[in-house]
Amino acid sequence: MIGLVEGALAMNPSFARGWYVSGHLRVFAGLHDLAIEHLETSLRLSPRERVGAPLIAMGQAYFFQRQFDKAAAKLVLAIQDSPGHPSPHRALAACYALMGRLDEARTTVARLRAITADLVPIKVPWRNPDDRAMYLLGIRLAAGEKI
Repeated sequence: MIGLVEGALAMNPSFARGWYVSGHLRVFAGLHDLAIEHLETSLRLSPRERVGAPLIAMGQAYFFQRQFDKAAAKLVLAIQDSPGHPSPHRALAACYALMGRLDEARTTVARLRAITADLVPIKVPWRNPDDRAMYLLGIRLAAGEKI
């Protein structure tokens, strides 16, 4: 898929959706610096009419880079944009838990449970095993499990 998106961007470098998809795919692939760069390009090309959910993907990329303050800031904005979407709530809860902010993590988990019964997503798309492990550890801590 990355190759297809790269081809589309080579033909049209102003394709905001292409930059968004490329950034999102790079988060899944574990290429977080490049993901953030591509997501920022998407936002720059379409600042008023956002394509997809770039703030969620950026928050996840910063989370996997262990830049938890930046991740939390993006994820809070993503929740404000789409309060019923479970993904930013999950990532924010994991982020807060790994920052040691367990009260905020548990509050976020409570809000997540009001949206969905699935605390952990059915599919965890990240290909990097360290990314998956850190994400799941954060969610488990946020849920109050003893680790």
